[in-house]
Amino acid sequence: MVIGVTDLIPGVSGGTIALLLGIYQSLVASINGLLTKDWKKSILFLLPIGLGIGIALITVSRLIEWLLVEHPQPTFFFFLGLIIGIIPTLLKDINYKQSFRSSHYVLLALAAVLVAVTVFVKDNELAAVMSELTLGDYTLLFFAGWLASSAMILPGVSGSFMLLLLGMYPTVINALSTFNIPVIITVGLGVAIGLILTSKLISFLLTTYKTSTYAVMIGFVIGSMVVIYPGIASNGLLLFVSILTFLVGIVVATLLSRVEKGKTSAKLIA
Repeated sequence: MVIGVTDLIPGVSGGTIALLLGIYQSLVASINGLLTKDWKKSILFLLPIGLGIGIALITVSRLIEWLLVEHPQPTFFFFLGLIIGIIPTLLKDINYKQSFRSSHYVLLALAAVLVAVTVFVKDNELAAVMSELTLGDYTLLFFAGWLASSAMILPGVSGSFMLLLLGMYPTVINALSTFNIPVIITVGLGVAIGLILTSKLISFLLTTYKTSTYAVMIGFVIGSMVVIYPGIASNGLLLFVSILTFLVGIVVATLLSRVEKGKTSAKLIA
């Protein structure tokens, strides 16, 4: 459900949250395994995650719309805290002090810049919600879902922000909040195909170029901080609340990483 909530927010990546929860590599492997002989095992892993994401998308979409309109700064500062809190965990996971070479730092920096420069894309004026959709509109929505899901599974790259760039974000959010079945199914099919294809690529990269892939993913996560940074509030109370939600985000990320580390240690001992 947490992944589903973050996928609704432009600039915040569901892949980042999957990393934070310690399920990213299992998630990619399970998506990749849907078309193999172990598809039943993959479905058993993905089913509860998919149900949680689906429930969050349908039930929380109105709340997210309200938070982004009425309280954008505290909301984005919370996710900023989450992102900052996950970076030390990612660096420890790859043991960067021993594994990173100069080329890995270059990859990290390039990936961070690549994501960060998207902040210059003008997104202040949202596109209008599409109505009286034609076959061409449904085709665009399908490919928008495809591209968004490809971005969604990459840590630090927001699928919602991709929809925003394509001008489809308001239409998709409106479809979720009003339960527009044709639009939901169309975008959902695009998302499903995009996830399967992208997971195969990421699985290959993690197997063949693990350190380089981690360097790029960490760079994506760092760059996403620039994208979602909402600025400093001039209102004293709003600034206080934003700092508070920021600290809560860091604490949540730290606690989750400790819980995951404890689970990993228990498995190794067992």
